[in-house]
Amino acid sequence: MRGAVDVDAVVDLTRELVAVDTQNPPGNEAAVVGVCREALAPFGARFEEFEPAPGRTSLVATVGTGEPGRPTLIVNGHLDVVPVDPAGWTWPPFACERDGNRLYGRGTADMKGGIAAAVVALDTLRRAGREPGCDLVFHLVADEERGGELGTGAMVAAGLLKGDACVVPEPTDLRVCVAERGIVTATVVVHGRPAHAGNPRDGVSAVELAAKVVLALHAAEFEGSHPLLGSPSCNVGEIAGGTGHNTVAERCTLVLDRRVLPGATPASVEKELREKIESVDDPDLRYDLALGVFGEASELDPADPFVARVQRALAAVLGTEQPVVGMTFATDARFVRNEAGIPAVVCGPGAIEQAHVHDEWVSVDRLADATAVFAELYAGFSADA
Repeated sequence: MRGAVDVDAVVDLTRELVAVDTQNPPGNEAAVVGVCREALAPFGARFEEFEPAPGRTSLVATVGTGEPGRPTLIVNGHLDVVPVDPAGWTWPPFACERDGNRLYGRGTADMKGGIAAAVVALDTLRRAGREPGCDLVFHLVADEERGGELGTGAMVAAGLLKGDACVVPEPTDLRVCVAERGIVTATVVVHGRPAHAGNPRDGVSAVELAAKVVLALHAAEFEGSHPLLGSPSCNVGEIAGGTGHNTVAERCTLVLDRRVLPGATPASVEKELREKIESVDDPDLRYDLALGVFGEASELDPADPFVARVQRALAAVLGTEQPVVGMTFATDARFVRNEAGIPAVVCGPGAIEQAHVHDEWVSVDRLADATAVFAELYAGFSADA
């Protein structure tokens, strides 16, 4: 199958997708839907658009006969990308320029390259003289980078996720991801008492108290461990406080990113955070805590038959099965596994180390490998397999 891949086609489609700026916020995924339609139209795709908010469009593209008893494989990929600071890049972030075996640009690894590989896999099957053993439904969605509530989450709520299994071509370097941590955001507002800067002990500095809270939370140890996901984590990613250098700070705000294990709930996460904060030994500490995004962790039993199907496709192209792993990051696979009850594997080209960084890139060879793997998976995902 690898020899049937049109490498230029997968490179060109990656470039076309990356060239459309879908930084989230604001997203504006509607701008790239036309590229997706044009790429899938030659395969007889039937299209439906889902737009829960203006410009936040997800595309559902169905390829297949819809015959009774024919299985359905979902391909879920997000069209939004994280914001770019062009000053930090040495390559134009939306030009998708090639240097040797690398394509540079925002979304090449996370995850427009994976979407391109999954789409061009249909052409690879044709070139190889083979057919999909299943119907395919491409869910090319909005808003994953900000929690997915306007994309896959909204589609689940609307009853649009229907299928027998799902592959999510996020960057795993073609390893087989069956588990991922959940993500929780929280805001902590620490309160002080203002005073003149010339007599700082006449007041209570919210900045000083917040510094103690940061030390109690950032990279702290939380209970629990998982064989594929390790331990939970906490990152204090934002801090802002005070009104001026000449006034003792009355307020300081922290924004946290918690990564949690399967079984965590909003109540359990809040309880753990409060315990850490209240371990700060300072009688002046007063604070408010509010949870924001809660994306629960998810996992698929490694013994699920779909995992074996993905491994067979990988072995057919790469010569060997690939490691089964867990990921510290969250994807839309959690909606598919937890809410729709559909087996989902995350497996795609690109490395997670390239996601969200300056000069993001994906290997052209890995794009071609992934295209062949997806083609093998489509061919082998049949009622008889």
